[in-house]
Amino acid sequence: MWNLPNLLTMLRILLIPIFVVVFYIDAPWAPYGAAILFGAAALTDWLDGFLARRWSQTSPLGRFLDPVADKLMVAVALVVLLQADPRVLLALPVMVIIGREITVSALREWMAEIGARAAVAVSMLGKIKTTVQMISIALLILRDSMLGPWVYDLGVALVYVAAALTLWSMVLYLYAAWPSLSGRALPSAADESP
Repeated sequence: MWNLPNLLTMLRILLIPIFVVVFYIDAPWAPYGAAILFGAAALTDWLDGFLARRWSQTSPLGRFLDPVADKLMVAVALVVLLQADPRVLLALPVMVIIGREITVSALREWMAEIGARAAVAVSMLGKIKTTVQMISIALLILRDSMLGPWVYDLGVALVYVAAALTLWSMVLYLYAAWPSLSGRALPSAADESP
């Protein structure tokens, strides 16, 4: 349970409130500090999974905590960014991304209950979506930095790309789960008997 991949996942969760505090500090270094914290958390997202597979240290706790940490980190960052720039321009992709995460999490939970979790396993598109999402959020965090407005504009453009990838991956997950959702793939009573 207390292996390095799980500790990295827990560190990611612990970085969330620190990120929020640094984000709201009124100091010239705060955007850079918040972006570094978010970047470090995003790096642990990749590193914990890589190490768990490489060292054969996957665990039930890690499989539970990893997606929770990811979704908490992204949702909190998007909420504070939207609070800092409460415009429809940012509200739309934030709504899409958070709404998709809730929908896919519920879908995966339900598919696991019926023993069909593999049908909605993380895909390569999901990994690309996550990468674009993390880069866009990091750029949006730097909105008040001295790097100039182009950084924020690029972040907004990329968050729309991330939202589009988010919707597309959700459609693919729903399509894969549709036989179970529509009742066509549910086991019959005869199949369930010993």
